[in-house]
Amino acid sequence: DVNTELAEKVAAEIGGVACSCDITNTDSVIAALAKATVAHGPARILMNIAGIGTAKRVVGKDGNAAPLEDFARVINVNLIGSYNISRLFAADCVKLAPMEDGERGVMMFTASVAAFDGQVGQQAYSASKGGLVGMTLPMARDLAQHGIRVCTVAPGLFATPLMKQLPEPVQQSLAASIPFPSRLGKPEEFAQLAAHIVTNGHLNGEVIRLDGALRMAPR
Repeated sequence: DVNTELAEKVAAEIGGVACSCDITNTDSVIAALAKATVAHGPARILMNIAGIGTAKRVVGKDGNAAPLEDFARVINVNLIGSYNISRLFAADCVKLAPMEDGERGVMMFTASVAAFDGQVGQQAYSASKGGLVGMTLPMARDLAQHGIRVCTVAPGLFATPLMKQLPEPVQQSLAASIPFPSRLGKPEEFAQLAAHIVTNGHLNGEVIRLDGALRMAPR
């Protein structure tokens, strides 16, 4: 994580190791992977969770075009950064001895329902998450020869710390928009699916929506 202080706090709670890592920086990723390997042994599982967002209309109320650098930053972190750490993880993974079933490892991308139902102002975010969706199958096919699986989860509205910063009436309104169950997703439900992807060896090249049948409105 780029937030080292928070990463260390979470690592202490779960018995993990905190790494300061900027996924857009190759040297930073290599150092983080090396630190994780020292702590836990050779990496066979990669969960791509890092992501940022911005809400910008193509043409603002002032009549000016949206800043290109805002769009580029979201693409650079969410899409290019995820590819960067994945390619470096895969390069390490192919050197490992295969397990009984021939598998060497598994990686998971975190997309979003915005990849399919992007709202007004979400051009950058939707494009970045749509890129992850589009990359899933070809990467799974590419790495199949090495016994590395690739899947993507596209979550809907979840009770994350960021979501909890919104006023309670807004959270309730968002929860009510989910067909069933009409509540925000729980972080542990995301974790359950991620764990299942790791343990189910036949899941590969797939994008799974985790959203309670939600389809986002334009705004």
